[in-house]
This record gives sequence, C-alpha cells and structure tokens, in this order.
Amino acid sequence: MKLKSLIRTEKREAPPDEEHGYKMKRLVVKGARVLDPATGLDAKLNIIAMGGRFASIRPPHEDDNYEGAEWDVVEAEGLLVVPGLIDIHTHLREPGFEYKEDIESGAKAAAAGGFTTILCMANTEPVNDSASVTRLITKRAAAVSPIKVLPIGALTKGLEGRALSEMGELKDAGCVAFSDDGMPVKDPAIMRRALEYSTSLNLPVISHAEEPALTGGGVMNEGVVSTRMGLKGIPNASEDVMVARDIALAELTGARLHIAHVSTRGAVDLIRAAKARGAKVTCEAAPHHLTLDHGAVVGYDTFAKMSPPLRAEEDIAALHAALKDGTIDAIATDHAPHSSIEKDVEFDAAANGIVGLETALGLTLGLVGDGIISLAQAVTLLTSGPARAMGINSGTLKIGASADMTIIDPDMEWVVEPEKFLSKSRNTPYGGRAMKGRAIRTIVGGETVYEMSAEG
Repeated sequence: MKLKSLIRTEKREAPPDEEHGYKMKRLVVKGARVLDPATGLDAKLNIIAMGGRFASIRPPHEDDNYEGAEWDVVEAEGLLVVPGLIDIHTHLREPGFEYKEDIESGAKAAAAGGFTTILCMANTEPVNDSASVTRLITKRAAAVSPIKVLPIGALTKGLEGRALSEMGELKDAGCVAFSDDGMPVKDPAIMRRALEYSTSLNLPVISHAEEPALTGGGVMNEGVVSTRMGLKGIPNASEDVMVARDIALAELTGARLHIAHVSTRGAVDLIRAAKARGAKVTCEAAPHHLTLDHGAVVGYDTFAKMSPPLRAEEDIAALHAALKDGTIDAIATDHAPHSSIEKDVEFDAAANGIVGLETALGLTLGLVGDGIISLAQAVTLLTSGPARAMGINSGTLKIGASADMTIIDPDMEWVVEPEKFLSKSRNTPYGGRAMKGRAIRTIVGGETVYEMSAEG
C-alpha cells in the first residue's frame, strides 16, 4: 500500500476558544511508527490531537513547527504508537473487596499496562445487578480513574442463576454487556431468556463456560500432572459442553454471545464452526492460557490456580492457531487480584485467579517474538478486536475519535517485578520472567495518564 493512501488528515474549523482569543492545547506525537490495523495505518507519522480528539495523522515534514505554549510535544522516534489498548475482562473488586483492589488502583495498573479502556465484571459485593451499583461504579471511576472504566452488569440477580437482573435498567445506568463471570448459568432456560432479552438491548452476553457437574470440585486441569500431584482435575469437557450449549442458544435466539477466557481445543473448534455458520459469537483468550500450561502448577503454586485452569500443551497449540486464523477476537486479561489471605493457603482452598493488567502487553508481544502471531495481529487483539466484540466505539486512531493511544518501546527488555505493580495485589506466576516490549506512555483524550519513570 502506498504511503499517501495510509495518511488521513482533516481540515478542522477553529475551536470556539480559539475564536475568542484563547489557544487550545494541542498534542503532537512525533516520528513514531504508527500502527492501526483497523484503518490500515503502518508508517512513520506524526499524530496531532486537538480538543482531546485526533485531528491529523501525517508524515513528518521539515517545515513542521510545534513550538509554543499551546503544544505538548512527545518525541517518539524509534517507538511504536497504537490505539489505546482495551481490556474487556477486568475484576476491580470495588465495591466490597477493596483490600484486594479498588477502582483507582486497578485503573492505574491498567494505565501502566497501556490500557485506556477497561470493562469491569459484576462479581462485587454487592453484586452489580442494579442501576444503583452501576452508578456507584461509574461515579467512582469518574472521580478517581485516569482511564475509561465501563461496567459489565450481572446477568442474573446476585449471580445466582435463578432470575434475570433488570438488564434494561443496567444498560441505562451505563453497563455495556452482561455476565455472571465467575459463576456459570446452570439453567439453560434462564440463559435462553437472557439471550432473548439482550437482543432488544443490542448488548452482548458474556458466558463463563463451565459445567459445574463436570467440574465437580476440581482444582486444576485433568491430566497426567493432576494425577501425579494427587489433585482433583477438571476435564476439558466441562468447558466444551457449556460452550456448545450456549452457542446453540445464541443461534436459537439470534443474540450476541461472547465466550470468556477460552482455554480448550474443543471450545475453539466449536466457536470456529459457529462463526462459519454465521452465528453472532465472539470469544477471548487470556494471556496466561496462551503462555502457561498445567505444568506451572507443579510445586502447588497457588498463583497458577485459576478458572478455567491452565490446560495441556495441545490446548495451547489450538489457541495459538485460533489467534492466527481470527477465531479468537480478543486477548483479555481476566485480571483477578487476590491478597495473601486467599492465596497463601493450601492449593485446594486457594482462590482462583491472577493479576494481568501490567503483564498482558509484554506476554502478547512475546507471542509476536515467538512467531505465533504478527505484530498487526497482536495490536488487533488488544484494540479493535475487543472493541468490535463488545460493540464499543474505540480501538482505532480514526480522525475525530477520542485521542486514546499507547506508546510502546518494542525493544525494551524488562523483568516482571510484582512488588512494583500499581495493582494492590501480587498474585502472578510471572514474577522474575524476562519480557521484551513495554508501554512507556498511555494517553487518554490527548492527555498523558501514565508515563514510565526512568526507574521503570
């Protein structure tokens, strides 16, 4: 593609404050490689934002003049600029479990990871199953979050799977999707009604695909490792059966269904086939399911205990293939902070989940370095892919859009140091892992909300 076909500029009328003699603050990010697969951009460009929105994206020119108090200039030679990263699966724990995480600490951790928008799950205390809780979350986020926080409403009251939540009221209060994540909806009739009702609201239903009768108290993947360790295993069929059920219900109702944290080769095959039939089905995979197998549990490491569990190498290979062919729409962190109270216990009793906001980008770029996906695919999976799956208007550098972007040093080598996380929690199995590529500046609405310090 010729360079000129990649460049998009827009003549804009002077903003009202300039007409009255005031200078509007302008941001220019100079000389970076700008990569936005959604619009075909991949070139060395300058990005100009004005009034919090993208105003122009064009090649550097010797006559460019960005001097003066009205300009905020970011020198980005040798760096990579992409649309602001989006995480569609975050647990912020507020209200109710603020000792693990709260909206402020989780949002700051997200900004440090390069995320400009996150969607937070409903398993709080009280559960986000009413408009009043949704408004509490959005009000709190507006007050303390440097990034955009969009709530996901509970699918059923109390996450109990017995009666639908007031889905219409939740949407009106600001929810962008519905999910009982953490708890599967056991009753297929309830799931059918939820999907039917969601069609009138045009919001997706996010499925935690797990058949409890098959999980049966298991604590890790069923296989040779669980047998060797004497731990009760969870078979792949626990996920596969529920994915098949929910796809059938989505096709019956015509609803938008999103499968959270896909982890098995069987689930991938089912989703790929459903998409080929034209079903409105999307899915995500978490970085830990793409980079760790069930061997990480050896030593009874509770930081490697999660739901769904880390699977076998064959499952990881299937997930990698699904990233390549587009079956998987998004990489989502499933950021699940826990304190030592929940993790420093016997393996069977430990809570499921790991923190992921500050390691997701590095792990995804590791997949690029290993030749599993291309850089463009990685950016898509963290930006426009999740935006499309959830139906939110972001994830691109389109002129006129909110100037949300992430500046990445693709060559920066660093080591995961959990004690330096901005998250309140430290439950990660990646401590001490070497990574390459890191977000060094996160920009929301043209304003820098995170800049990595010289100390990292």
